[in-house]
Amino acid sequence: MAIYDGLFKTLGLSDWCATEDTGGPMTMAELLAQANNGGGEAAADAPTPATPLLETPFPSLDTLHKSCGSIPRTRDMTSAVEEGFLNVKDGMKVVLDPLTQPLSWLLDWSLSAFQATPWFIMIPLLMLLTYYASRSWSVLALVTGSFLFMAFIDHYNYAIQTLSIIFVCTIFCVVLGVPIGIAMSKSNTMQRITIPILDMLQTLPTFVYLIPLIFLFSVTESKLYGIAIILYAIVPVIRLTDLGIRLVDKDVIEAADAFGMNSWQKLTGVQIPLALPNIMAGINQTIMMSLAMVVIASLVSAPGLGVLVLRGINNLELGVGLVSGFCIVLLAVLLDRSTKAALGRINASEK
Repeated sequence: MAIYDGLFKTLGLSDWCATEDTGGPMTMAELLAQANNGGGEAAADAPTPATPLLETPFPSLDTLHKSCGSIPRTRDMTSAVEEGFLNVKDGMKVVLDPLTQPLSWLLDWSLSAFQATPWFIMIPLLMLLTYYASRSWSVLALVTGSFLFMAFIDHYNYAIQTLSIIFVCTIFCVVLGVPIGIAMSKSNTMQRITIPILDMLQTLPTFVYLIPLIFLFSVTESKLYGIAIILYAIVPVIRLTDLGIRLVDKDVIEAADAFGMNSWQKLTGVQIPLALPNIMAGINQTIMMSLAMVVIASLVSAPGLGVLVLRGINNLELGVGLVSGFCIVLLAVLLDRSTKAALGRINASEK
């Protein structure tokens, strides 16, 4: 007799629990238990030994189901969740497909443009952009040396593919995240609603982002991995935009009010410029998180250095995995140093 049989009898639920179990085939654990019992009637008729009090199992669904067949099992719950998602999938696709199609176009266009540009044009362009943003010769030397090294070991094309994805996804994160952060800073209600969503996005394991997206979009569509990267990487820029604007000195806001500035003029002329160091710090973290997710997104056809890492894992090619991983670290370092140098310039100008 299962340990919770007496509980259901005491509550008068024996008739309800006597409903025949038609929940589908047995689980693997049930099959193994049946095999260990020999499958004979003697084993079935044998009394169940009493369970010691200290070994009482937690009343989970599967445990209660053994005493009451009317209680669903855990796999019944997971099946219901899956069926519910599949039922709304078509409706979600009708809404999401046109909204996300520009992301696919931009990812494909950026990938083609980055790859079509010869290395002797792309590397100088990256050098000019780095020096314009950082005004640092050391950062410029790091970027130049890194790309020349990756080109020398034939990892340049993969690095450029990764860079193109980060470029597009970071733009989307900034375009979407900064307005959301501004709205949060203007409304405490909006902040209370948004923070739990951001917490969820920030704590979900990276692979979980891919599960519903695989069912909604084709693996051949660029927006599949683009949406996963944006959802994962957008959180820092939203949080730090909200924080930066809330940290603007109240005396400065009062002075702006005294000069007769309206809300838009205060936002664009006072609050955003003063919050720019925080916003830039959020962009820096967004770039880092985009790079981390690009590697995971290689599981769903995202190009770049993550493909080589995946190849090293699948084929047990230690050298391929380590070298491509080192190139990812190198790309992360140069992006981090470049954005931090730009942030340092902004902080210096503010002072």
